[in-house]
Amino acid sequence: MTTSAVALKEWAVTIQALSEGRQILLMRKGGIAEETRDFRLTEKRFYLFPSYEHQKEALLKDEYKPMLGAVMAGWKPEERTVQIAHSAEAVADLEISSSEELERLRNLHIWTDSFADERLRWKRSHPLHILLLRVRRLDEPFLLPLREEYGGCKSWVNLDASDCSLQSGVPVLGDEEFARAVHAVQKALE
Repeated sequence: MTTSAVALKEWAVTIQALSEGRQILLMRKGGIAEETRDFRLTEKRFYLFPSYEHQKEALLKDEYKPMLGAVMAGWKPEERTVQIAHSAEAVADLEISSSEELERLRNLHIWTDSFADERLRWKRSHPLHILLLRVRRLDEPFLLPLREEYGGCKSWVNLDASDCSLQSGVPVLGDEEFARAVHAVQKALE
């Protein structure tokens, strides 16, 4: 599999959970600086770009709070590069708009109920996108210079091709394990 030179920005702690197979889903409504003001799945295959802004221990369930400390220990605010170590393929883009649907997903992600509900209620007229991701660990992680255009509260960044190497990687979950995780989300939303 090759990925395009596009990356989806997400909290570093969430990427850590995805990379460990603790969850396969992301919740998206779009960043404040989104050109379209709402989230759109523009690419099915992309890199995962770790973001360190807005991560707070209080927004994570108790059992996942230690992950944030570990992630933050390896990052310094003055860093001018970010390591890209994972790519993903969106196998589904589901839309939900009710608290009942969100409640049924509560055991399938790392965020607190209140934070997940806040995501649902923000921009109330737009649905909450539930992306189901098949995550791969890159064969060779690479350092990406933090260019000005990569900053801001937006979901997607177009990477300068000279900054990245398109490559395949190993899925973090085997086929059967991934299929079970997808089925758990689908069953929760039935």
